[in-house]
Amino acid sequence: MGKVVLVTGVSDSFATLVARSLADEPSVEKVVGVDTVLPAGDLSGVKFVRADIRTPVIGKVIAVEDVDTVVHLDLSPQMRGRGGGKELNVIGTMQLLAACQRSAVVRKLVLGSSTAVYGSSPRDPALFRESTGARGGVRSGFPKDIVEVESYARGFARRRPEVLITTLRAAHLLDADHFSPLGQYFRSAALPAALGYDPRLQFVHVQDLLAIMIESVRKDRPGTFNVAGDGVVLLSQVARRLGRPVVPVPPFGFASGARRVLRAVGSDISPDLHRLLMYGRAVDTSALKEIFGFEPTYTTEQIVEQFRAAVRPGVLSGLGARA
Repeated sequence: MGKVVLVTGVSDSFATLVARSLADEPSVEKVVGVDTVLPAGDLSGVKFVRADIRTPVIGKVIAVEDVDTVVHLDLSPQMRGRGGGKELNVIGTMQLLAACQRSAVVRKLVLGSSTAVYGSSPRDPALFRESTGARGGVRSGFPKDIVEVESYARGFARRRPEVLITTLRAAHLLDADHFSPLGQYFRSAALPAALGYDPRLQFVHVQDLLAIMIESVRKDRPGTFNVAGDGVVLLSQVARRLGRPVVPVPPFGFASGARRVLRAVGSDISPDLHRLLMYGRAVDTSALKEIFGFEPTYTTEQIVEQFRAAVRPGVLSGLGARA
């Protein structure tokens, strides 16, 4: 018999893509997608169950469906009230792991984590390795949630050492067809930036992240891995290529100042991004290549170029094309 895979947060467009792709895998017998709302995208081949991972119902789903592999993607950095986000990310993960612990069938957990676990600070190393601790910026918001989520996963690993766990710390997606906080920021008509700062940024291509997720289910790849396209880009370089004007904002009070600028042009910014847009962040992907065995197809620069070609050009698009 093939694997029975549970995918959480399946209403998200990327999670939908993961679930559909897993349903086409020869080694997978059944894919069960859970969320509180029906996905907008096509779920062909996926059994959808309306369930809230913050409740004990998720345990019943795992038991009834005989789930042996869990892909946890219901971790949201999206712009919502922090109470709701905290509850979904942390309480939801706690309930899910408790259900996995009670199951005698679950044998693998793939955790869709984030490089936000490293935070962002002026004391950061040039590249974060998986063993490097955060230097700052993880005391609130989504970064704090991810730190707690990974801590719970490590606790689960100690209680159920026979369950194989793959933790994928992914950089931001930058894709016209999939939501991400940085993608939302770069779609804005004007880009607020901290005066005197030009942060280094990394992205991951949706097809690379999808392939890594599928490989994590298909084969055994225990451990924690940074996932990002090779290279870095500066915020100013991305702005020029997209043709977006940069609005300098004083560093002191940057979070509130950036939000005011974006709201003035009909957009918004995730409250978790202000430190990243000041200090940046970059990760080392040697473990992904040498231990996991995956070489990203797209560099960070290529990802930016694909995004530029897919979105509406900004008012400075001529300058951006020559930059």
